Amino acid sequence: MLGQHAGNSLPSHSSVRSFSASRSAFAKPQRPKTDRRITLIRYHLSHPLTPRPLRFSRLRALRHWTIHRAWQLYQHKLRRDETKQLENQYKAMQAACEELRVGLGDGGRLFRQAMVKKGVYGGGGEEFKKEGRGGGVPVEYGKAQTEGPGRDGWNHAWRR
Repeated sequence: MLGQHAGNSLPSHSSVRSFSASRSAFAKPQRPKTDRRITLIRYHLSHPLTPRPLRFSRLRALRHWTIHRAWQLYQHKLRRDETKQLENQYKAMQAACEELRVGLGDGGRLFRQAMVKKGVYGGGGEEFKKEGRGGGVPVEYGKAQTEGPGRDGWNHAWRR
């Protein structure tokens, strides 16, 4: 028997109707789910703030790489020189402290006086307590130390 199952008389090509009353031709085509990571990568690559990738000929790419490498070497040399300068300053300060400690013949009294930190951070004198300023941290440590001025400058409208 064609089109029939062994125990019942239902045809095997029975039509299955969808829940919607409209034709299936109007239904949205089912797209495969795209990976969210791929979507984010595509978004950021085509974002207006993302510069387009450089497309150079072989010679121009070689020139670009050479200039870029030279700039990196120059920046490395500047950083190395700055580190060397800071090391030299530290060694000079260490030598001066050692000279104060042992070289003057006063038993290190001047060295101990130079190393006293009392009142350095604004907590030692009575004048600070009268003005309402307690001890603690110097104002220079209130923000990160930078080489140049901030982008926004001074905020004159700020109030406590």
